[in-house]
Amino acid sequence: MPHPLIALLEQNPVIPALKDESQLAADAPSRVAFLLCGDICTVGRLIGQLHAQDRRAVVHADLITGLAQKEIAVDFLRRCGADGIISTRPPMIRRGRELGLLTVMRFFAIDSKAVSNLARETAVVMPDVIEVLPGAIPRVIGSLVRELPVPLIAGGLLRSKADILAALGAGAMCVSTSDVALWAL
Repeated sequence: MPHPLIALLEQNPVIPALKDESQLAADAPSRVAFLLCGDICTVGRLIGQLHAQDRRAVVHADLITGLAQKEIAVDFLRRCGADGIISTRPPMIRRGRELGLLTVMRFFAIDSKAVSNLARETAVVMPDVIEVLPGAIPRVIGSLVRELPVPLIAGGLLRSKADILAALGAGAMCVSTSDVALWAL
């Protein structure tokens, strides 16, 4: 059964990826935001600000300064109010699933070997969603969508409406971008 936040991701296919606190004030129609900034002293407040805007907070656990790359960090983020986590680390994803959080496994498509191993890795970890970077590679997105058992988010290097439409046209469920000008598309 898909995680309940999947429906929110599908409702607005452009997900704000917040690289710094100032972007929290930017207007975006999406009810989900990817939080890519903060530290252990501020992450709870940032999550609270997103909740006050009626947005769900999916926190990139690997990018929160001061968090160890251990499963206990996921417990901490849940206590801070996170609705989901993003990570490149399978143990973090597993723990997020155990806690009922939306889990987004971030994957860098750096070469053909990495891409060919993704289906196997996904079957072992079973995140709710895969985020593939860079998102401006529709041919690779199309092939991954056909072979992966979970939805795909395209992120990174999306610079225009055409990039977003190409990623969505290739089969991505949605895209994530830190470019404020693209959030309202």
